[in-house]
Amino acid sequence: MPHRWAEGTEFVRVLLDVEDRACSQCGRKMHVCDHRRHPIFTLEGPWELVCRLVKCPDRGCPGHHRTVSPERETAICLPRTILGWDVFCWIGHRRFSRHWSVPQIRGELQDRYRIDASEDALEDAISRYQAMVAAREQDPEHLATVYQDDAEVVLSIDGLQPEKGHETLYVVRELTHKRIWFGTALVSSSAAEVREILTLAREWAERLGKKVRLWMSDKQDAFLSGIAAEFPGVPHRYCQNHFLRDVAQSVLEEDSHAKVRMRSKVRGLRAIERQVLQDQRTVAVAVAASEAAAIAAPLPPPASAAAVVLDYCTAVKGILNDDQGGPLHPPGLRMAAALRSVRQSLERNLEVKKGGARKAR
Repeated sequence: MPHRWAEGTEFVRVLLDVEDRACSQCGRKMHVCDHRRHPIFTLEGPWELVCRLVKCPDRGCPGHHRTVSPERETAICLPRTILGWDVFCWIGHRRFSRHWSVPQIRGELQDRYRIDASEDALEDAISRYQAMVAAREQDPEHLATVYQDDAEVVLSIDGLQPEKGHETLYVVRELTHKRIWFGTALVSSSAAEVREILTLAREWAERLGKKVRLWMSDKQDAFLSGIAAEFPGVPHRYCQNHFLRDVAQSVLEEDSHAKVRMRSKVRGLRAIERQVLQDQRTVAVAVAASEAAAIAAPLPPPASAAAVVLDYCTAVKGILNDDQGGPLHPPGLRMAAALRSVRQSLERNLEVKKGGARKAR
């Protein structure tokens, strides 16, 4: 469905012409046969691209029925889209570098640039951006340039399962340059299917003309048999992260139990938040009533105690929901340290309230 532009939208008119007007078939000068108007969003405001379409005037020429568009149009935006390249790149950067959600991107575009693009249009742009990045990263000429000074490569393979019941994504990485070569989703992790991925990795290395010096994985049976078959004589090492995770399994189990115990002690955050919000609403109603009665009432301070309590609740909830870390940085230990910092902060504030010398931080 075409985008519905708001009434009264002011466009910057950009006139585009075909650079080479000579017919590619007969060499005659092509004539303007039509105009195509292409409105787009840019970070500088709405533009209207007016494209002069040309074609060969000779009815007997094989190129007579072919209409030629201005080349500069594709340098400003993708064909049949409403987003200029500057907006397109801005969206891709926010999505994949800063991990913004589609609603967050849409809201920022509306507030900052007055770009009212639908979520469907943004999702389509993100999909195209992702395809372009993947194509560039897998481009043979680009890879040859990256690896031109390397005689050998080190590869790793691992399976990633986003959610239970979904296909496992097997990813092959090159570790000397820390690049993802490719990923393939497999319904099963059978040795035959995994070997197809390893065959593809061998073809990539051969195309680059590089020797595979080492493989790393979690040493699943399918990896062991597949790498031995496709890369005979190449050493196959155990991934350090998987090794540490297996060695530290008992420690991680104790760490998990400690997290459960800490979470069981830190309760009632939601009840505190509800009470604070209710108190704020009561104060707001009282202030509104006093204003209606023309009674001078002092405004609450900008950093009220209620806001401080809500900030503490938010911080504690973030601490309790932090499950990242791995075997070298157990999340339970980080949770304990963070909760200890919150407790010390509360104690400092209580000392100040009681008349202590130190200021609250």
